[in-house]
Amino acid sequence: MEPWYRQFWPWFLIVLPGVAVVATLYTVLLANRHADDLVIDDYYREGLAINRELARREAAKSMGLSATLQVKNRQLDIALRGSITAAQLRLSLSHAMESDRDFVLPIRQVGSGRYRVTLPQPISGRWHWTLDEGITSTWRLDGDHFF
Repeated sequence: MEPWYRQFWPWFLIVLPGVAVVATLYTVLLANRHADDLVIDDYYREGLAINRELARREAAKSMGLSATLQVKNRQLDIALRGSITAAQLRLSLSHAMESDRDFVLPIRQVGSGRYRVTLPQPISGRWHWTLDEGITSTWRLDGDHFF
């Protein structure tokens, strides 16, 4: 009779749990490397901020403001309809899944109701955008765009 290590069945029975252990370690590694963003701790303060943002949205609606975004290469053009004549606005772009890719850009007016900015990096996929005059802005426009 052959020794146990030359038999098929002991190795088969050892490999099955071994594969499960390796798969588990790989899953833990993936979960830690690509962890989801955490829920905020101070939800009450965030709730108050949401109410202020809703008021700013309503102000934009009552002013008749609307915006259209268009991207060509890394050039982002914004057509703003309404009574805003600010020379510079603030554009916030938030990635739908990864908050570490979010960024804020100042955009300059290039014509009547037309604003333009060069994006710092090529972007693709679904992004949420927010347009306002800055921290002291009384209005806010926002929406989703697929780049």
